[in-house]
Amino acid sequence: DFCLSRGLGDVYKRQLYELRDTLQNLKMAVGNVGPALAARLVALPIAWGLYQLRIWDLPASPWVLVLLVVLEDHCYYWFHRASHRIGMLWAAHNPHHSSAHYNLSTALRLSWTTPWTGIPFWWVLPVIGFHPVWIVTAQACSLAFQFCLHTQFVDRLGPMEWVFNTPSHHRVHHGADDAYVDRNYGGIFIVWDRLYGTFQPETMRPSFGLVHPLP
Repeated sequence: DFCLSRGLGDVYKRQLYELRDTLQNLKMAVGNVGPALAARLVALPIAWGLYQLRIWDLPASPWVLVLLVVLEDHCYYWFHRASHRIGMLWAAHNPHHSSAHYNLSTALRLSWTTPWTGIPFWWVLPVIGFHPVWIVTAQACSLAFQFCLHTQFVDRLGPMEWVFNTPSHHRVHHGADDAYVDRNYGGIFIVWDRLYGTFQPETMRPSFGLVHPLP
């Protein structure tokens, strides 16, 4: 156990890593590779076909790529929100939330079906004119960013928290407390949650896991 103070007015003990839980997370990550690759092999040809119908021919300029990162995250927000609100999508997504622990290995607790349920949510991007390879790259950057959010060692990050998703915001998302359920869906940015009314700051230590844990 580690004793941590997060500046929330409390000092508490917790078990950050548990061997069996961590091994399960790693097994789920390995098992996710095949389904994720298969889903990508299906999604890319669809995205390429939609790209042929593109509205604009967008250049690979820095500003266009920044715009892509912002719009990709907007797509992710709606996919993530739908994954918590629609039964079939939640059935696919809830394994990621099923651990009572919260650490970097929790980020690897990946569903084997979510790679399939998310495919349509990004179809608007190739239609706008973003090349499918750019989109896949932006998605990979988002996943790398989100991996770093799964930690209890990082406290508040000041003004950054107005714009960006942070470990504090994402701890709320994994909380099973009434005030925290179905909040903070953003990937890289938290502005979507602020805009659409799903934002919740971290005001107390979260209880991690599902509201109704599976046996």
